[in-house]
Amino acid sequence: MNKTVIEVHVRAVLPTSGGCAVFIGNTEKVFIIYVDQTVGSAITMFMREISKERPLTHDLMAHLMTAVGAHVERVIINDLKNATYYARMIIAAANELQQKKIIELDARPSDCIAMATQQKAPIYVSQEVWDEVEDMSDVLRKMEEEGLKPEIDPEGEAEE
Repeated sequence: MNKTVIEVHVRAVLPTSGGCAVFIGNTEKVFIIYVDQTVGSAITMFMREISKERPLTHDLMAHLMTAVGAHVERVIINDLKNATYYARMIIAAANELQQKKIIELDARPSDCIAMATQQKAPIYVSQEVWDEVEDMSDVLRKMEEEGLKPEIDPEGEAEE
């Protein structure tokens, strides 16, 4: 079944009392997914392209995928139920004979966003989720105007 999806980017990551708020969207709309502190930090490090002394969990996953000839092709935030987001990670893999395989995994949106940011893969949101989420563009704009410096996606694109 093909569903309409909208491409989005991580617009900002801000610490909160319970973790981090990840602002996701484009020039039309921005919404927030709340993630735990460790994943929020990982997303920020991937956005800033900060190298770590030792591999973190998302680095380990990426190294394993590379070792077996796979990479994140795209992620899709595909559902929202009872204030909980759901996502799918689409992985493309090729074996030593260059035979290709597409793997689709259910995953936490926070991990999907971190892996997509790390591997510079596109992030999409289903039209159904897009239509349901509240637009937080004004909140992000106001925070920027008040001098808060959220981590912005280098491309400048506009609760689990």
